[in-house]
Amino acid sequence: MTHITDVVNMILFEDLHDVILVGHSYGGMVVTGVADSLPGRIKKLIYLDAMVPENGESVLSIQGPRADRLKQMTVNGFVVPSWVPAGKLPPKDVPHPFKTLSDKITLTNASRLKIPTTYILTVEKGKEAKDDDFASQAERAKQKHWPVLQLEADHNPQWSAPEALVSILKKVGGE
Repeated sequence: MTHITDVVNMILFEDLHDVILVGHSYGGMVVTGVADSLPGRIKKLIYLDAMVPENGESVLSIQGPRADRLKQMTVNGFVVPSWVPAGKLPPKDVPHPFKTLSDKITLTNASRLKIPTTYILTVEKGKEAKDDDFASQAERAKQKHWPVLQLEADHNPQWSAPEALVSILKKVGGE
């Protein structure tokens, strides 16, 4: 997966240590792969409304029947986020290559499982956590005995609840 390789190479090139990685949504696939590649360089992992993959899984296989929604959002090979209005100026989300959602992750290094890890589930105001699109991933995190926190926000807390997001990240990150 190119995204994993890009982050691994940046950590190596910059000679970074004690890295705290935050993976949002699909980014859970990336931080998992980076931790598998460089567990000695990672201080902490934070999954923010993110995928929690096992070896051989892809976003599409994790999503199961919910993957149809991603396919419906695809235009010319790219997933176009439904929450970004056309013509919005930066900063904004951009189309995401659909192929990355079908790429299967290969995990071989059990040392990644020793990295302190926290899961943050975002739940919109007035909704039940059990009904959230990422509730299954929070459940996977619980099964791994990771702390699971909840943040009142939609799936994109960087837009809908930036102050609350910063506060919880500081708390989880040790500041």
